[in-house]
Amino acid sequence: MDTRRVTGAGMAILVAVVLGGCDSGDESVPTPGLEARGTVLTTVKPKRQNLSNQISLSGSVTINPVFGIVAPADGELRWLDKKPSTTAAVRPKWVATVWDDNGDPRKVMIPKDSILAGRLMDDRTDVTTGMPIVSARHSGYGIVAEIDSAQAYRVSGAVTDVRAQIKNGPGPFGCTALGTIAALPAGTIPEPPPVTTTPAPGASGAPPEVAAPEGEQADEGGSDGSEATGMRLVCIPPAGVKLINGASVTLQVVTAKASKVLVLPVEAVAGTQGKGKVDIVGANQQRRTVDVVLGLTDGKVVQIRSGLKGDETIAVPGPDLPAAAPGADGGDPNGKGPNG
Repeated sequence: MDTRRVTGAGMAILVAVVLGGCDSGDESVPTPGLEARGTVLTTVKPKRQNLSNQISLSGSVTINPVFGIVAPADGELRWLDKKPSTTAAVRPKWVATVWDDNGDPRKVMIPKDSILAGRLMDDRTDVTTGMPIVSARHSGYGIVAEIDSAQAYRVSGAVTDVRAQIKNGPGPFGCTALGTIAALPAGTIPEPPPVTTTPAPGASGAPPEVAAPEGEQADEGGSDGSEATGMRLVCIPPAGVKLINGASVTLQVVTAKASKVLVLPVEAVAGTQGKGKVDIVGANQQRRTVDVVLGLTDGKVVQIRSGLKGDETIAVPGPDLPAAAPGADGGDPNGKGPNG
């Protein structure tokens, strides 16, 4: 009996020693070392590939959609004195002229099958190229896709190709884009001037005032103008495609294409709209920020037009954008940045 008791006590002590040894070993594991501050852990090499600026938009079939037409040049806008019409133009219709800086007239046209919906600028206003100046209303079915601000600059270039697929319906089919994607202010159509006639002088030699006959009053159709719109893409499907008002549509929009261009992942680049910066990683694993000129993007990679040879090692993520200058809009009046 005594031997068994001693043996049991010895086993208990042995278990305690083993458990204690495990705890001791865990406490002695060192903390993993950290890389020196500024060391780059993720890098990428530029590569060449075909690239298209393509995005997907959600839209719907709409009756008589409104779209905007932009100024063809910098200059002064002059409106033509024409009666507003309630019938669609059978051919492109001249509605205004922009006299450019060289004194040359540039016609502003609304397309076939559309109606003037409103003037977005006053007569004799100075306008710039690409500024929306006219709203027009397509007569019949169209497809409208609303665009948010995150997509705006990717669609702002010339739309080269639009493909549409109606949910559980026809498609895919080509869809002709109309006008600009820019948001439009409310369009107005001023009241037409009164129609008067000048008869032969009366006995007194002075021409009497004569009211215009009712039948000669200007057509006031569309005088209410057009409502303001957000950013939107409007396109017209080909004839023969069966459309139902309100049906959901997916649009694939291509704004530009390029072949075998130098690209980097978007995460490696800071900046948009042509100008950007990247960090080149040197032999000592330290960053050096350089300027690059940007081109197309598909949302995953971005074209590098110039600034790199193509054999550099680039850090991911890219450099931080510089803080706003003291006193700049949105900055702290005391000159402090957003991080204090």
